[in-house]
Amino acid sequence: MKNLLKIIVIFGIIVSFISCKNDLKPNYQYMPNMYESVAYETYSESEAFNSPTGLKGKEGQLVPQGAIKRGFQPYDYPNTTEGYELAKANLKSPLDSLSLDMKHGQELYEIYCAICHGKAGAGNGKLVTQEKFLGVPNYKDRQITEGSIFHVITYGLNSMGSHANQLDTNERWQVAAYVEKLKSEL
Repeated sequence: MKNLLKIIVIFGIIVSFISCKNDLKPNYQYMPNMYESVAYETYSESEAFNSPTGLKGKEGQLVPQGAIKRGFQPYDYPNTTEGYELAKANLKSPLDSLSLDMKHGQELYEIYCAICHGKAGAGNGKLVTQEKFLGVPNYKDRQITEGSIFHVITYGLNSMGSHANQLDTNERWQVAAYVEKLKSEL
């Protein structure tokens, strides 16, 4: 009987200690600034960014002039007919034979281009056969170069929109190389 009473008392003490523990809020914070950072509202006034006039500045700051996002490569040809003609005449792929991956170019082409241009580049994709878009060119009927293909993928042309948001520079060159391969096969 005494042993049973001792076990019940010990069990009660253990249960009371365990029930006080809360994993969501630790009892002690050794460096509270690491747990609870100062939160700023996006467009509120803040002492962190003072304006040149000495007033409190906005928390949400403008991007500095001339800044570009990480990994972005500037494209120097303008989105004009003259820019297209310049790209067609002068622009060459920076990819060498080792970094050119036709399989990857084919995959990207089938995702982004084949829906209109068709898998073989004959201008008979699913949207064309369903008459959603008309006048999609056949590659064999066009005088295109890798520079003009890259330019059109970057800026778009006529009904085709730009694919620069979906494809990075390297991927656009891969697709341009694959389109040239399709043109040679037609």
